Formats: sequence, structure tokens, C-alpha cells
Amino acid sequence: MSQQAASGIRSGAVPGEVADAVPLGAPVEGGPARRPAPVTLQGRHVAIVPFDADRHAASLYALSHGPGKEALWAYLSAAPFPDEAAFTRFYAEAATKADPLLFAIVEAATGRAVGHATYMRIEPAHRVIEVGNILYTPALQRTPGATEAMYLMARHAFEDLGYRRYEWKCNALNAPSRRAAERLGFSYEGLFRQHMIIKGLSRDTAWYALLDHEWPCARAAFEAWLDPANFDAEGRQKQRLEDIRAAL
Repeated sequence: MSQQAASGIRSGAVPGEVADAVPLGAPVEGGPARRPAPVTLQGRHVAIVPFDADRHAASLYALSHGPGKEALWAYLSAAPFPDEAAFTRFYAEAATKADPLLFAIVEAATGRAVGHATYMRIEPAHRVIEVGNILYTPALQRTPGATEAMYLMARHAFEDLGYRRYEWKCNALNAPSRRAAERLGFSYEGLFRQHMIIKGLSRDTAWYALLDHEWPCARAAFEAWLDPANFDAEGRQKQRLEDIRAAL
């Protein structure tokens, strides 16, 4: 076999031209995505706001520390903090970074911080972005605001910033995070074995993603689930998010 044939270049082809038989990806239109900025994303139940340690640290520390709350930190890279001062110092520094870009999740009714999340591993050229470093305190867990927060961040990434791949990664042992990813519409893509060392422990990472062409269906399901008509007088859901999405 000639060197040209072995390389996949047709005889007489312009140097660098790939033979028709070589499989290539589909063309991607458009330029890079926009890098996320510290903006406010307002919802009915919660708002996503740039993290400000002076405004958010005290509330978030109180809601995330104390007896029975140690498990909140089990899968995060930061450990529970010995006191509010150490917590505030850590988050004041984290809030200065552009990647991860840290946001507080605040209750719309009270303005108190009840959680946080970041955009991270931001790659505008490839239009890939991850949502991670998610902390939901008991005040936010299993509330409409918990789902709305992830809806607001996904919508901003796809519709305002122009990303085509929205990632979710978690410790493979973190069953609640894995269930959350699937409930929110992310697809499981595989396991990265011995991917990281966190707090001196080996971590296998479960990989999930939501793609731009999947977003319209995911958005419609989010909005139908979040509609006040989907909740009874006691605030209980009538239809599950995953059932709404499956019906669509």
C-alpha cells in the first residue's frame, strides 16, 4: 500500500485534503460562546446572584453547619469549616475567581442565601460549560426553588451565552447527585475511573451532559413542572419532572 493510501489522502489531492471515506464530525455553525459574567438570574422562588461574602456567608454558614449537617460537605472539595470566620474567608476568596464562577442561591421572598452553585470548566471555544460545586442546604432541598435554580442556570448557559454542551459531574458514589442529574434531564455518559483525589480519597467520576438540541424539551418540562398549577394547596407536585419530560 502506498504512503498516500495509508494516510487516507487521495492520489492527486491537494496536500492536507482528507479523503471522502474518512469519517468527520458535522460542521458547527457560529463562533465561540460567551464567557459567563456575575449577573442576576431572577426566578419566582429563588434568584441566582453573584456571591458576596458580606451578604451571603453568615446565612449560608448557619444553614450548612451544625449537628446533622456534616453530610452536606461529604462530596464537596471543601470540608466543613471550624467557624464562620474561616467559612467567610474561604468564600470571599472563591468569589474572586472567574472559573469556577460562584453564585449564591437566594430565596426570592427573604433574600437569604440558601445554597450556592458555580459555572466551571468553562470552554467558550468549544461551547462547553459545567454546573458544579453545588451546595443545597436543608432550607433549599426538595423545594420548587431547588429545581428552579438549575433551570435558571441551564437556560442562561444555552440561551444567553450560546453553549452547546452543559455538563454535570459528580462522585460516582454520590447517589443523590446522580439521581438529581437524571431527574433534571442530563444523560449519563460514562464513568471516569480514579479521576480525582478529593480529601485524600480516590474518586471515580460519573459524567452527565445536556446538549443544546435537547434543551427545548428540557426547558418545556421545567416550565410545566414549575407552573403553579402543577402544585396542590399543600405545595405537593401533581406531576414529576421526569414524567412531564417523557410525555413531551
